[in-house]
Amino acid sequence: MPVTKRMKCRKIRGRIPLSLHQLQMQTNFDGAGILNIKELKIMKTSNINVHDMLSVWSVEEVEKHIGEVPGVESVTLNYATGTATVRYDETRLEVADIKSAVRQKSYESFKPEDPAKPLVVEPPEEKDKPETKLPPDENPDATPPLPLAGKPTEDKAETPATPPIEKQPEEKAETPPDVKPQEEKDKTDTGKPATMDHSKMDHSKHGNAPMGMEGHDHNMMIADFKKRFYVVLILTIPIMLLSMMIQKFLGVDWQFTGSQYILFALSSVVFFYGGWPFLKGFVNEVKTKSPGMMILIGFAITVAYIYSVAIVFGLQGMDFFWELSTLILIMLLGHWIEMKSIAGASRELELLVKLMPSDAHMVMPDMVHDVKTETLKENDIILVKPGEKVAADGIILEGESYLNESMLTGESKPVKKIKGEKVIAGAINGNGSIKVTVSHAAKDSYLSQVIKLVEDAQKSKSKTQLLADTAAKWLTVIAIVAGISTFLFWYLTGQSLAFAMERMVTVIVICCPHALGLAVPLVVAKSTALSAKNGLLIKNRTAFENARKITTIVFDKTGTLTVGKFEVSKIVSLKKELNENEIIRLASALEQKSEHPIATGILQKVKDLKLAIPATENFNAITGKGVEATVEGKKILVVSPGYLKENNMAVPGDFKANDTETVVFVIINNDLAGYIALSDEIRPESAEAIKTLKQNKIKSILLTGDNNKVAKSVSETIGMDSFFGEVLPHQKLEKIKELQSKGEFVAMTGDGVNDAPALAIADVGIAVGSGSDIAAETAGIILVNSNPKDVVNLILFGKATYRKMIQNLIWATGYNVVALPLAAGVLYKQGILLSPAIAAVFMALSTVVVAINASMLKVKKNTNAKSKEEPKLEANAEPKPETKEEPKPKVNDE
Repeated sequence: MPVTKRMKCRKIRGRIPLSLHQLQMQTNFDGAGILNIKELKIMKTSNINVHDMLSVWSVEEVEKHIGEVPGVESVTLNYATGTATVRYDETRLEVADIKSAVRQKSYESFKPEDPAKPLVVEPPEEKDKPETKLPPDENPDATPPLPLAGKPTEDKAETPATPPIEKQPEEKAETPPDVKPQEEKDKTDTGKPATMDHSKMDHSKHGNAPMGMEGHDHNMMIADFKKRFYVVLILTIPIMLLSMMIQKFLGVDWQFTGSQYILFALSSVVFFYGGWPFLKGFVNEVKTKSPGMMILIGFAITVAYIYSVAIVFGLQGMDFFWELSTLILIMLLGHWIEMKSIAGASRELELLVKLMPSDAHMVMPDMVHDVKTETLKENDIILVKPGEKVAADGIILEGESYLNESMLTGESKPVKKIKGEKVIAGAINGNGSIKVTVSHAAKDSYLSQVIKLVEDAQKSKSKTQLLADTAAKWLTVIAIVAGISTFLFWYLTGQSLAFAMERMVTVIVICCPHALGLAVPLVVAKSTALSAKNGLLIKNRTAFENARKITTIVFDKTGTLTVGKFEVSKIVSLKKELNENEIIRLASALEQKSEHPIATGILQKVKDLKLAIPATENFNAITGKGVEATVEGKKILVVSPGYLKENNMAVPGDFKANDTETVVFVIINNDLAGYIALSDEIRPESAEAIKTLKQNKIKSILLTGDNNKVAKSVSETIGMDSFFGEVLPHQKLEKIKELQSKGEFVAMTGDGVNDAPALAIADVGIAVGSGSDIAAETAGIILVNSNPKDVVNLILFGKATYRKMIQNLIWATGYNVVALPLAAGVLYKQGILLSPAIAAVFMALSTVVVAINASMLKVKKNTNAKSKEEPKLEANAEPKPETKEEPKPKVNDE
């Protein structure tokens, strides 16, 4: 059906216009050729910050209410960061509608100033129509693969979707209005090396949606609780002095005519002003039938206030005004400290966000301009001065320097970067000045992807957290039942109404399950961001939590236990008419199409020999065995020894290769023509990592495609428990299953495409950062630095994180088990009785203890105690290069 003028680009409900191509290709038309707008979906994801949440119970309440808004597909609210991630149909509602839903729950909200995530135009569903999946470069909703640290990215030419528009003659370039000429900016310099003053940067308006931290913190609530606390503190002093109970305790009589009314007035201010956050939460939870902490606190202070007012106006008894004021005072103090602790727990993530500089020096044809970082795009060229942060991922075009990437990768030593090497946005430059060609826009940078991973990990809930949430809900019910039962017991056994009510209030206050609700989320907020800072990227929370259960770790060899950089050690020709150069020249023609480290080693040797690489035809990969192609009219194969064995090809009698060399054979026209031997270094950290695993009673197994001699050599050199050589990709998968069937909890560590199936099936899949994107996609955890010791660090940190969770849960539950009977008055006859104020102190302390315990979580790295002090990066001094170490043992690779 031809597209008519009626179907031109138009706005839907005044929102983002769709292109004619989108409407024609991705939507349905009725029989008359008219677009059915009602069935069109425009899916959008926005981050909305929610304030005034006083407890973790607010999360489920707000999520439920937003989820009920027509057009909302999913919503996830992170209490630690206060950010709600909402996916919704933009044709049915706007962000303002979602904000309105939040405000109906009496919570303040605003949308960060960030562009929305990519739009997804979805056609109406058809039951019998097969699902069509677009390739990543055509799918607007596809998440770009994580650009792994230290791994150069290949530039791919993009095919324009529409014919190119003919260029008009270029006019003289003008400086954009939001760009400042560098010469103008440098006028204020003092002659010292140019540096960026990061303390004055405004990071609140970064346009990168994945970061999700824009403009949000707990400072507003911290300031509010602080102000209310000091006001209540000032009023509590005269309230206590006017209290009859306090006066009797002090042995004085300061009563005067009308003193009870002054006490009532002061207490009313404390109740309505100081208790307002809790009263508001109480009303919200009652309205939504979502019982939680605010119901308990609100009910307790309301009962105490109403009863005390009744005493003032004629009811016989003693008022609770001083208990009421001290209870509210302590609750305000507890929440003030709690909010500061929560802000501290999410501070690690905020620090990651702030690593991205707000400005960049973009190199233009005529001058250098300062631009906003978010405006940078692929292939732009930027200048990074000494002491500044790199503004975007890219490749060094000119210059060299030492860069500090410790906040990004956990690598504490400054790393030397030269022309052609990759740099990461957020890294701090040393004393050299470098020009960088941008390879990723800010929203697709390594740092943005890390922050996205951290946020996703924080939003997800593991079994431990779900268990804690369920227990906390039941504790709320128990508190209410226990409070009412306590009141009935004491009142029916002859105690006064005042005594029975005081016991009820004390039980309800002391049983608030807030500490239990925060026990896991605070640890999660701290651990996920802290691990990212140390080069451990958690994609799957459950996998990280399960790291403590690991009994066996299966290692791939190449790039994991070894450096993964091969050097050609030997070239042997078995044909008199072919010399060594011809053997490697023909082999290089096939290897130029491969990304395997062996191929890299062969190509580097050809480059050193200055040989021309011929073209290939009919290229084909032989799974697990090698490659084949036609070169200069000859059928060439570059294969492993296993291929010769399978095809009954005899190995020459004079063939010699030691256990530390990897050998590939070159076959020309079905005739064995020669072989190439390569060597690879064992990582110096591998032996120490294996030793630490043994100390923790964790078995290590080598699983490699290399021959058994090489596998045995590597395994024995670094002290592994066992090895399996000549293993094909599908056999790795079977081996993992075999270990699991024996009751082992298996972790698989690898970096290659052939490791992906095993990484996916393992109980914990760990991809090393220098490996392939496919390996990273299937793994639950990514190690940025490809250091085997980071595997140990991961396990130790996983155990430490789990211990913190258990410690918090034990404290939160154990506190209630002990405190509840005391609050109910079981030791009343022995003279032990808790007042509501003391109960409030205990309840507040329980929450603070949980928060402080979570904040004490640290990454204790497995480092060599004898290692030399690491060089410190100074802005105006070149870091000393690392001292050369003795040669490491070399091994071959699959």
